[in-house]
Amino acid sequence: MNRKTVRIGGASGFWGDSSVGAPQLVASGMIDYLVFDYLAETTMAILAGARAKNPEAGYATDFVDTAMKQVLPQVMQRGIKVIANAGGINPRACAAALQALASGMGLAPRIAVVEGDDVSALMPQLRADGVRDMFTGEPLPARVLSANAYLGALPVARALAAGADIVITGRGVDSAVTVGALVYEFGWSPGDYDRLAGASLAGHIIECGCQATGGLFTDWGRVPDWAHIGYPVVECFDDGSFELTKPPGTGGLIERACVVEQMLYEIGDPGAYLLPDVSCDFRQVQVEQVSAERVRVTGAKGRAPTPTYKVSATQLDGWRCAGMMVIVGIDAAKKARRTGEAIVERTREILQAQGLGDYTNVQVELFGCESLYGEQARTGNSREVMVRVVVDHPKKEAVGIFAREIAPAGTSWSPGTTMPSGGRPAPAPLVKPFSFLLDKARVPVQVRVGEEVISVSVPEGSVGPAAQPLAEPAAWQDPAGEPLVEVPLVRLAWARSGDKGDISNIGVVARRPEWLPLLWARLTPEAVRAHFAHMVKGRVERFYLPGTSAINLLLHEALAGGGPASARFDPLGKGNAQVLLDMRVKVPASWVG
Repeated sequence: MNRKTVRIGGASGFWGDSSVGAPQLVASGMIDYLVFDYLAETTMAILAGARAKNPEAGYATDFVDTAMKQVLPQVMQRGIKVIANAGGINPRACAAALQALASGMGLAPRIAVVEGDDVSALMPQLRADGVRDMFTGEPLPARVLSANAYLGALPVARALAAGADIVITGRGVDSAVTVGALVYEFGWSPGDYDRLAGASLAGHIIECGCQATGGLFTDWGRVPDWAHIGYPVVECFDDGSFELTKPPGTGGLIERACVVEQMLYEIGDPGAYLLPDVSCDFRQVQVEQVSAERVRVTGAKGRAPTPTYKVSATQLDGWRCAGMMVIVGIDAAKKARRTGEAIVERTREILQAQGLGDYTNVQVELFGCESLYGEQARTGNSREVMVRVVVDHPKKEAVGIFAREIAPAGTSWSPGTTMPSGGRPAPAPLVKPFSFLLDKARVPVQVRVGEEVISVSVPEGSVGPAAQPLAEPAAWQDPAGEPLVEVPLVRLAWARSGDKGDISNIGVVARRPEWLPLLWARLTPEAVRAHFAHMVKGRVERFYLPGTSAINLLLHEALAGGGPASARFDPLGKGNAQVLLDMRVKVPASWVG
């Protein structure tokens, strides 16, 4: 008996990903489904700002204007289904634009739209109910630009059951575009929690495009042919397991360590990765290298989902302006710091004189002198340093004054001051995200296919038992009589970092399983927090994944608000794994070859 396999290609990891993904996957002949992930919290803020200017905007235009324009005739001819969360905060407008494109090509795909994620109409009642931000505890703001619940996979599956060729969703969890296809194809019930957890992991692995096929890999030098890197394909089975591969002849790398890095990317507690359809436990997942071009993933476990959706909302919180310049020469860092501080001092005095009030936030950062490394910086005497100054203010007029006062630094203060051409920096609306939990019972979900509207029943979930605790790695004892030497962590581990709001997550994977006890002993929350003392304001949490010989670290209050709220140059903590991999770790001398 042949084992049914559903083949899904991930063509986009974010709004702005390369245009080569969709054509490459469609031409490969390897896929039944083509899925796209466009939405992050930062993206939702951008889309909210766009819709505020134009009611017809608010969706990921690249999906229609680039991806579908390239491949729509081929996907229709080959019977490939397409699922995308490109709808953003305006999925009907996205569907209308795609329908117009298709009509111009003489095509008539059956397009479904998943609706219900927009909960902005509930905001007055939620404020009255005392709902607060789930991270900061602050009350909900008086005005919001958008408020969208993270929906799950069941409405996607229902749309496919209604005969949709293309499914467009708004805000949903990133993996839902993959899980929905598998629920439909395998006929899973809402209670098939282990299968749903495995499918969720498959979706999580491919939701960031080439990050599953060598992108961002710690050992980047071993990844061939970046220019032609292959986009990921998961071949999925009824039991929830799957195998990852990529189109033949493409660049990139299919390797176990890279897949484990991606599994850990942007998750919190790996024993309680909470999604609308299932609470996932990835701690005992096994990742096996099957061949040079194939990795098998098994062992995800699931429990009942919680009774709430996470809601991602946005608010307009004034204006922001960011200016930068480069300082060259002796003592460049000192000159750059003084330049940034002088700009802030001068403009604050101007604002005070005009009765505009002070900035609500000021960020002065230096680059080229390893400021992101804090006390671990090695290049404080760099002779080329960029200074970046960011200010926030309730009034556009105020940040306009700041924008005007950047350029005079080029002739007034430090020798060796230069800056890119292009004129003054432009003030921009400051759109900040906030998040809260909302009972699923308050969020009716439906699928619209043409004029037909189909109600979707979503189980409300439950507050069930937590995952069983796992024993920590065996206690490490330094070998008696053997000297210890220091090596950078990168000699012992792979790592990748991401973000969730103001939390930076760093997944650390032991290069050899037997090294994990030492890593657990060295990478204590206290040691990690000390390494990031210049950045982390909150606590550090640590989680153990024995199945993949890995550790997940959560650095709270590490991103100055995170996402669009953060004024940092690296607001998503993308560089934090690289900073950690430079940490010096003591190992037995016999380990150093």
